[in-house]
Amino acid sequence: MLVPVRCFTCGNLISDKFDEYQEKSQQSVGGSPDKILDELGIERYCCRRMLLTTVETIQQIIPFYEAMHRRKTEIQTEME
Repeated sequence: MLVPVRCFTCGNLISDKFDEYQEKSQQSVGGSPDKILDELGIERYCCRRMLLTTVETIQQIIPFYEAMHRRKTEIQTEME
């Protein structure tokens, strides 16, 4: 899933802070998300929810797409 550009509830811009949030959360393995979000200046609960619940599913989808593409080429070669 792509990071939403704006918060669904209040409309604040949040996509510009997502990369920085991920970098800081990976650097501080034991750090709490509360402190990271406070550092980024995200105070509203709705905006915090948007960043905390965003899941990057593209890495999970790519293997299925590759398998589907491989199977399609196999079928095309069999038909020729």
